[in-house]
Amino acid sequence: MAVVSEDLRPRQVVGDLTIPAHVAIIMDGNGRWARGRGLPRTAGHRKGADAVRRTIEAAADLGVKYLTLFGFSSENWKRPVTEIDDLMHLLRRFIRSEADELHAKGARVRVIGDRAKLAPDIVELIEGIEQRTRDNAGITVIVALSYGARQDLVLATRAIAAAAERGEIAAADVDEGTLARHLATGDVPDPDILIRTSGEQRLSNFLLWEMAYTELVFLDVLWPDFARAHLEAAIRDYSQRERRFGAHNG
Repeated sequence: MAVVSEDLRPRQVVGDLTIPAHVAIIMDGNGRWARGRGLPRTAGHRKGADAVRRTIEAAADLGVKYLTLFGFSSENWKRPVTEIDDLMHLLRRFIRSEADELHAKGARVRVIGDRAKLAPDIVELIEGIEQRTRDNAGITVIVALSYGARQDLVLATRAIAAAAERGEIAAADVDEGTLARHLATGDVPDPDILIRTSGEQRLSNFLLWEMAYTELVFLDVLWPDFARAHLEAAIRDYSQRERRFGAHNG
């Protein structure tokens, strides 16, 4: 739930990089990475998990406060069942293998999206790591699973309408802040920068409300090859931009 005054707060500077408080990433290209090597898509997803580890570590080292990763969209349920099963297996393995280290390093983990479609054991793992890390003061890692921004906006609108029906809020009092507070990301600042890998240049129903003034960086690298150098390059690009949030540049 960011407002312009929040987005304009001073940023940490590391070398020639102005570190954004919130980095969002659409992790794209696992399938193409595997296809280019004559491997099954599942191999790309497994290598993509390695890139997640590298990126969390690099973002924390650089001083990023929030890192939001688009792991699985609400539209991804349309993929072949075998691929979905493999992705869910990787998710289970990742949470189990990384929970101790993330907690030890002070990371806070949150998951946003529709958990009703996830298997009960996965929901249990998610709730466990969220509970375990909730008081940590390091980087907040937000993973979007079974997530769609339009879906999130619909749910927020329903919640506000229900509150109005109960007499808890008047229609005239509903403003941008009201809606923002009811989103899954309602208690974190909007992303300063969105990075999308694989060369694609679209938002794919990801954080549509929150990215009204986000700086967009599209990289040709496929997600399994994404490394600290790519993150730093994207942040360097961001560091050189002037963010005006609609204000006159003089």
